[in-house]
Amino acid sequence: MFSKAFVSLLAVVSVVNAAPRRRADCGNGHAAADQRCCVWFDVLDDINGPDGLFDGAQCGEEAHESIRLTFHDAIGFSPALTSQGKFGGGGADGSIMKFLGTDTDETTFPASIGMDEIVGEQKPIALRHNVSFGDFIQFAGAVAATNCGGGPRLQFLAGRSNDSQVSPPDLVPLPEDSVDKILARMGDAGFSPEEVVDLLASHTVAAQDKPFDSTPSTFDAQFFVETLLKGTLFPGDGSNTGEAQSPIPGEFRLASDGLLARDSRTACEWQSFVNDQQLMLTKFTAAMAKMAVLGFDPSTLVDCSEAESNVAVLPAGFTLDDIETSCSSTPFPSLATTPGPIGSVAPV
Repeated sequence: MFSKAFVSLLAVVSVVNAAPRRRADCGNGHAAADQRCCVWFDVLDDINGPDGLFDGAQCGEEAHESIRLTFHDAIGFSPALTSQGKFGGGGADGSIMKFLGTDTDETTFPASIGMDEIVGEQKPIALRHNVSFGDFIQFAGAVAATNCGGGPRLQFLAGRSNDSQVSPPDLVPLPEDSVDKILARMGDAGFSPEEVVDLLASHTVAAQDKPFDSTPSTFDAQFFVETLLKGTLFPGDGSNTGEAQSPIPGEFRLASDGLLARDSRTACEWQSFVNDQQLMLTKFTAAMAKMAVLGFDPSTLVDCSEAESNVAVLPAGFTLDDIETSCSSTPFPSLATTPGPIGSVAPV
């Protein structure tokens, strides 16, 4: 039999274990599970502000390019090169930002031509907040995804350093590449053919001067439908390298997208998203989480996903005492209060 003292001790331990972990006060009404995440609330306020990178949390060109940049930085990762005794790239290490404007600028690589613009916009913000380039690129991409209508909330792990080397060239697939070449490159980085399609859900909010589908600001399945329509025209002045005909005037189609949509190794995964948006979002989220930590041990990073998007707040003039709670099993969450007097939403 257990002694009464031992039973009492178990009761105390149980209460201690059940007690909620104290959250870090980040200031400005924000709190985080880990103090190291606090800076990301400041970054969020900066990039989603009215004069910020995303122009007041809009799903515009900067958001499209920020999502694209997460891939161009992270996919610089090749175990095959490493096995040959060569440098295989650091993955999602921010090297595309670190070496911007140098003799080894990754935005001069064929697949990343034109990305110097978004990298140039992001780099001063990362420096201003004293966060690593690899972390900033993945955070900005995650925020951009949530800014687009119907977009998923992606996992964001922080803690990468700026200790990086220039990625080897030719690790980012080109739109004119064959399906064999694309799948081999992505397979080297650890992605199955199905996961390649999962990552391409990002193209539902993508653009290359012209949108990839008819709803470029909405994270929906239109891209997967419209890429399967027969192409009949080019949106500009004729065919360009890596471009295929599209079905809708003004719509741009990458040649690689058209091929992947029709290849026997990827076609069924492609079609599965046509009438199942939740499946698309779930698989995209999982594939992005995998891509975002290429080259890193996730256990060495800290989960700061809660800092990605604006959370609910109490309106000005109200406190938690004004909440009429109805859930008895769990306490009401702690919320910040918008500063100022009680306002109005009535039209003036």
